[in-house]
Amino acid sequence: MQGMKKLAVFDTSIATSNVGDFIIMDAVNRELHEIFSGDYFTHVPTHDIIGPIARRHARAADISFVGGTNLLCPHWFITNQWKIGKSDFWRVGHPVLLGVGWQKYRRSTDIFTAWMLQYLLNKQYKHSVRDAYTQMRLAGAGVHNVINTGCVTTWRLTPEHCKDIPEQKSDSVVLTVTCYDKKPDIDRAWIERVCTKYKHIYFWPQMVDDEPYFKSICNRDVTWIGGNLTAYDAFLKSTDVDFVGTRLHGGIRALQHKRRALILEVDNRAKEIGKDTDLPTCDRADVDKMSQMIDASEPIKLRLAMDNILAWKNQFKS
Repeated sequence: MQGMKKLAVFDTSIATSNVGDFIIMDAVNRELHEIFSGDYFTHVPTHDIIGPIARRHARAADISFVGGTNLLCPHWFITNQWKIGKSDFWRVGHPVLLGVGWQKYRRSTDIFTAWMLQYLLNKQYKHSVRDAYTQMRLAGAGVHNVINTGCVTTWRLTPEHCKDIPEQKSDSVVLTVTCYDKKPDIDRAWIERVCTKYKHIYFWPQMVDDEPYFKSICNRDVTWIGGNLTAYDAFLKSTDVDFVGTRLHGGIRALQHKRRALILEVDNRAKEIGKDTDLPTCDRADVDKMSQMIDASEPIKLRLAMDNILAWKNQFKS
């Protein structure tokens, strides 16, 4: 009998202030546990400085994985969300990316970051990234063993799943905003337009500071949903509702629950995933296009890169 593998997961939901990271890790864990059923998992942080125990677990793992989100950047020691420093990157083994993305549209990668990524990232296995832009940026940094699988949260939004998502607009809508990218005039405009189209308005704060920002730009009668994933899941499960908002994974969670969704782009994440997969997105400043997409009676059909997804999964079977 073959012994259990020891697997480590760089977990983006540890020490996070963003419930979207729990949505990502829910998908990451589901996929990994299906591939490595019966094996042993240890989780270590990405959003906090890695300590000696976590380093030991990561280094001792047969394989380690990095769980989604936009952890990659061109200037590692200025803007990194993955808190691996100069004294750590050579002591944590060589992890495999799973649905990871690149931060924003920024200038070229500096030499040290490129060298660090070449050293840090596993050379034996192919890495999974969430969009073509991330794949291009890694290639520019000298990392070429990369597959564009799309975001891991979309992997199960298959045609069979999406055929059960309503094509017609609901009477109710759940809104989200993004507290760290405030554009009050733009956000106020699209919120006002959306509120004219629905009878019942709900709001879900994906981060705690989303709530005061939303209150500052919307004076409508709104029903509030608890700011955690359990409350949001229960709401989506029980309520016939559309999603319209700037939170990418709040929108994808609605699709996972077979609710109609339109994600408003605030940065490269939704925009690039939308390009690759036809995820329903539009620029949050384009209120007329948003309005047309809400009123349109069209099915949601994602173009999933199933060959790439299966190639990434199957490489671990041997």
